[in-house]
Amino acid sequence: MITKLEINGFKTFRNFEIEFSPLTVIAGTNASGKSNLFDALQLLSRLSETDLKTAFSEQRGDATELFTQFGENDFSDEISFAAEILVKKHIKDNWGSEAELKYTRMRYEIQIKRAINERGLEDLFVVNENLNPLRHNEDIWVKKYIPNNTLEVWRPKVATGRRSIPYIETKISNGVATISVPQDGRTGNKRDFPIKGISQTILSGFNSVDFPHVFAAKEELRSWKFLQLDPEELRKPSPYLAKDIITSSGKNLAAALHRIQMRDINAGKSISRKLTQLLPNFIDLEVIDDKAGQQFIIKVHSEDGRLFSSKVLSEGTLRLLTLCILQFDELNQGLTCFEEPENGIHPYRILAMVDLLSELAVNFEEIDSQLRQIIVNTHSPVMVGKFLEKKKNTFINVWFSQLVTQTLKEKRKKIQITKMLPVSDERGFQLSFVSDSERKMTLAQVANYLQTADFENTIQELQAHE
Repeated sequence: MITKLEINGFKTFRNFEIEFSPLTVIAGTNASGKSNLFDALQLLSRLSETDLKTAFSEQRGDATELFTQFGENDFSDEISFAAEILVKKHIKDNWGSEAELKYTRMRYEIQIKRAINERGLEDLFVVNENLNPLRHNEDIWVKKYIPNNTLEVWRPKVATGRRSIPYIETKISNGVATISVPQDGRTGNKRDFPIKGISQTILSGFNSVDFPHVFAAKEELRSWKFLQLDPEELRKPSPYLAKDIITSSGKNLAAALHRIQMRDINAGKSISRKLTQLLPNFIDLEVIDDKAGQQFIIKVHSEDGRLFSSKVLSEGTLRLLTLCILQFDELNQGLTCFEEPENGIHPYRILAMVDLLSELAVNFEEIDSQLRQIIVNTHSPVMVGKFLEKKKNTFINVWFSQLVTQTLKEKRKKIQITKMLPVSDERGFQLSFVSDSERKMTLAQVANYLQTADFENTIQELQAHE
């Protein structure tokens, strides 16, 4: 999971920082930068497994347009990301080799520059890349979210004061800018890469546990999911030869449910029970093996005896079903970013959606909890209000996104940048990059934002913190 993200030079982000909890809600109006945050996370994820040009080409707009724009045909030359992460302590590669990590808390940094290549064309290059363990005595995030009695489950204990060599380090070696990768943070068996002309991240080139911390960081970033559920894809049966993993659009829903039911009949029953709790009109859920059509079809039984296939279910029902399946899917781990989960959901079902999302996130008090994280963006006052009603839960954070005007003295012009500020922090920890005046302003703005819906009690609660 990702615990902190820093961005500079990407779209509307300039010297931007945000902290993530197991469940983070990004609230705000359209065009405030919510989707840009997901774009940044998606780009960072793709950079962990493919070359720069491919990763940039998959984003919305031309590659140059991903760099912060200062004016007409005037863009930033560099994009930088820094991500602090928490990974599983036990890892396994595709060849069956396994390893235990000494550090599960790491910080990954990548800097990408637009420059002219040897053919005289503009190109993209890695100019700085680092991966370091986070020192335990400086790790404030862990103190906020992980109880002392389960801490060593999620972050193994190391000798006091012990320091590790970086896992990836950019430095000058024999007068040449080099990215060095010591094997598992040791000085021996290291690999060096001259930095000139690097068009792919070093992280993306490691695929085995021979370099366990580098491999674990890559697998963490690579595993991030971005749900943009398409009702048409959710309704389709799954062919026998389809993958049994739910895609970002919701494709393969029936195949995933069939796999879960075949592996663990109790998990299948739990999904059915969960759906009927949320939607009492349905009393059972099953996957039909359509041998003639060589496909799997989801069907639900209603309380009046009728049988409905997924082809006729509403978008809201299918969205809730998808989350029910993900909750009981052992293969669903890591970060899931969910764009506007309220789409297609009846207002009376918003609370059910909020409860499902909350249950999907890791519970650090339980040692056998899956290391799962949810980041949601929404412009729904109804959904924001429901999350704020649950904000006493220590693992939920709500942030408010807005565009603000910033003056660039060096360019003598003003630009609009994205600012995200925490709505509240009940645990008494202060974020170094958020001032008291910004915090109070954000509470007031969210109160105004919520007035578009009927949440008087929530507004009063927010104003009581000002």
